[in-house]
Amino acid sequence: MKEREDIFSYELEVFRTEAESAIQFFYAYLSINASLADNEKALQIVNEAPLFWRTNAGALQTSFFIVLGRVFDQKSNHNIDRLLRVAQDNADIFSKEALELRKRKGSKNADEWIDDYMKDVYVPTISDFRRLRKYVSKYRKIYVNGYRDIRRKVYAHKELSKPDDVQKLFAKTNVPEMQKLLIFLKRLYECVWELFHNGRKPVLRPMKYSVKAMRKAEIPKWQSSHVQEHMVQEIENFFRTISSVPNQKMHRTR
Repeated sequence: MKEREDIFSYELEVFRTEAESAIQFFYAYLSINASLADNEKALQIVNEAPLFWRTNAGALQTSFFIVLGRVFDQKSNHNIDRLLRVAQDNADIFSKEALELRKRKGSKNADEWIDDYMKDVYVPTISDFRRLRKYVSKYRKIYVNGYRDIRRKVYAHKELSKPDDVQKLFAKTNVPEMQKLLIFLKRLYECVWELFHNGRKPVLRPMKYSVKAMRKAEIPKWQSSHVQEHMVQEIENFFRTISSVPNQKMHRTR
């Protein structure tokens, strides 16, 4: 049991890092563009180093598509399908007995609360895993129809180099659609994590995905937030900060 739990935990952590990396790259790219679109002074500052910022934008785009491909590519050693396959093939790691053992190992006073806690523990069924697979199938179709060729033909293998051909592929993309796809990955991770660690029913809970909405929101210091919210807020705060600094002439000494 311990070995199979370790294998699942490893796949879950790999999936988390892949999903969050894709989110960070994409939301950084969107947030930079959004912040500069309505901050003229920040844009002027950025235009003082245009090569750097173009390089930054290109790196974010490339990294995003490469990671996204690893998540959905069924030939990849660690992908979204493998995570759910390992989970379903080792369903007994989600049993009440297995969860109780994990909880006891992680708590010195488990005897004081474990019995009450276990009363509300949920044990997943085949239907639960089938439902999650249906969600994965839905979002894989979106990836295949609108993004896989960009990843393969532009970023991974450079099969296309003519601007018109590349533009035709990008014309199929949709920013809100991609935001929802990426946040689905995060929602899937969290629901599977909660199932394994806390025995909660695997439900995809709501999560913010709109850059526009996140730019307007302030995250209270006491409230935990997700990686996309942190990324948007950090970039927004960064450009506000540099645009608020008074212009100063730099004098060189010789």
